[in-house]
Amino acid sequence: MQSTPLLGGLSPAQFMRGYWQKKPLLIRAAVPGFKPLLKRPELFALAARDDVESRLLQRAHGQWMLAHGPLPRRALPPIKAPNWTLLVQGVDALHDGARALLERFRFVPDARLDDLMISYATPGGGVGPHFDSYDVFLLQVKGRRRWRIGQQRDLRLKAGLPLKILAHFEPQHDWVLEPGDMLYLPPRWAHDGVAVDECMTYSIGFRSPAPDRLASELLYRLAEQLGEHADSALYKDAGQPAVPAPGAIPERLVQFAQRALSRATADPKWLPVALGRWLTEPKANVWFQPLPEGAATATGGRGVVLDRRSRMLYLGEHVFINGEVVDVAIRDRAALQRLADERRLDARDSDRLGRSARKSVDDWLRAGWLHVDDDA
Repeated sequence: MQSTPLLGGLSPAQFMRGYWQKKPLLIRAAVPGFKPLLKRPELFALAARDDVESRLLQRAHGQWMLAHGPLPRRALPPIKAPNWTLLVQGVDALHDGARALLERFRFVPDARLDDLMISYATPGGGVGPHFDSYDVFLLQVKGRRRWRIGQQRDLRLKAGLPLKILAHFEPQHDWVLEPGDMLYLPPRWAHDGVAVDECMTYSIGFRSPAPDRLASELLYRLAEQLGEHADSALYKDAGQPAVPAPGAIPERLVQFAQRALSRATADPKWLPVALGRWLTEPKANVWFQPLPEGAATATGGRGVVLDRRSRMLYLGEHVFINGEVVDVAIRDRAALQRLADERRLDARDSDRLGRSARKSVDDWLRAGWLHVDDDA
């Protein structure tokens, strides 16, 4: 991979080796000449939708106020009012240009890539000094924003606020970003971004699941797989004597629970499947437009392209797409892995797919997860 202005003249390999999860990087003119993908009214229209995650933050007289979407225009303060911020999450699932921008960061595995958020702020607007548990790229798109950052040691938060704001922020660097500039921050680097004038900032965020959340999600899916593949006999306690203490949990039931958990985690093949399904599960507010009933899926000699909302990963013989898993024959693995890597498959590779893989592609076309590649 060659050096790129996006990473300050570093190659992706150099960036990942020297900065990723290690230290911040300020990149001047990372995307020179970049213009907002959505105009202000378009962003406001997204915030008003009930299928879009949006938040409004205001600060007045030392007080913070937080409101969750949908946020119709009448719920937003006047444009000339200072000190307010609108955050619109998951714009890459709603706009092709935002998806294309997100794909410029695919030198990081897709399993880690989360979404693109747009922050609109009037002068003085921000979300307060805080830290994130994940990596983030902050691309300035319109106006100027002042960023103060520090490798915070004291992570205590102010009490009684509707958002997590550090009680004692200790900045080490102070920069003003102009349109096209970008700031990379590793996890837990404290930062405070304040709009100098009316501005938009695009945040490219990454998934960093906590162990408890990951364990919860995996156990849920492992339990589903256990029900599909293993003996699902119910608990039985023939011979259970009458008890004088009915509130006590029977030891036999404890052992049954232990065996059930052991069976769910016993097969080493099940864990990768559960992980792949979870990593590709669409967010709750993401929906697809399926083809009409009975519509043909013939590609007419053209390739296919993933819908911008689709998540697709692979591991060994498994291909995961939007929370589902498909076992792929050896002859088709390279082609479907290329579809996941490049998010498109040309007509020649598509036509060469075997019967089972072809059926999967047809099902994905019907579900709206794939589309015929009209640009090919």
